[in-house]
Amino acid sequence: MARISLHDVDQIAEFLCQDKGLHLYSLGDLDPFFWPQTLWYGWEERGENSTSGKLTALVLVYLGQSLPTVLAFGQPTSALRALLESLIPLLPARFYLHLSAGLRPCLEPAYQLNSHGEHSRMVLVKPEKLQVALAQHKNLSVVRNLDHRDLEAILDLYQRSYPGNWFDARMLETGMYRGIYQDQVPVSIAGIHVYSPSWKVAALGNITTDPQVRGQGLGSLTTAVLCNDLLQSVDLIGLNVKSDNLAALACYHKLGFVETGKFEEFDLELSR
Repeated sequence: MARISLHDVDQIAEFLCQDKGLHLYSLGDLDPFFWPQTLWYGWEERGENSTSGKLTALVLVYLGQSLPTVLAFGQPTSALRALLESLIPLLPARFYLHLSAGLRPCLEPAYQLNSHGEHSRMVLVKPEKLQVALAQHKNLSVVRNLDHRDLEAILDLYQRSYPGNWFDARMLETGMYRGIYQDQVPVSIAGIHVYSPSWKVAALGNITTDPQVRGQGLGSLTTAVLCNDLLQSVDLIGLNVKSDNLAALACYHKLGFVETGKFEEFDLELSR
């Protein structure tokens, strides 16, 4: 049994596809658009006389933003715990973490963990609800595609309504950001954190509506149109939402999403 560094996309995908909902974000990061910003570590179990082993746990380090993000999902097996503990000398001094329940003690000896609360993973499993939601709106054309020409206006909207977001302007290159303008100003936006036509998955993110126009269904409409567009090229759409955000949970339920699991988010800093 040993920690290994992984470089074979197919080997990683075989492990992740055992539970696509759980590993949705990681699967998306296998796409060539995201792959160069990733590091992958696994825990391998081998027989005494075997030259190859079975991958039993996996951790992803995503380097695409100034603060690295680490994803460690799965049951708190001895393999996943051992992998996390073995990675402590290799992990950044500061990073953001998505962590399944029962694994926090693995990192506490070396890091200070500041929790950002329990989050729910939701997956679109009832697309018929999405179509019902779209049918309730008479004018879908108010939702427009966003690109780099909208960047300054997008940043202004996030500053007003979603400071501290995880927006990466490079994601506009995917063509999967949608928005609604009023009086030449964007008031609602829905986008992606991960999008992979190759692996047929997408993860929604950076969804917000200007506080001045909330309660009018603009966020739901923008998200519904984006999901409908994504379904032309992917089979699985998911998202993360804080488990105590009841309004957001209700909105996503109406669009056909269901909760498939829970995890906790942290920011970590190496203990001094």
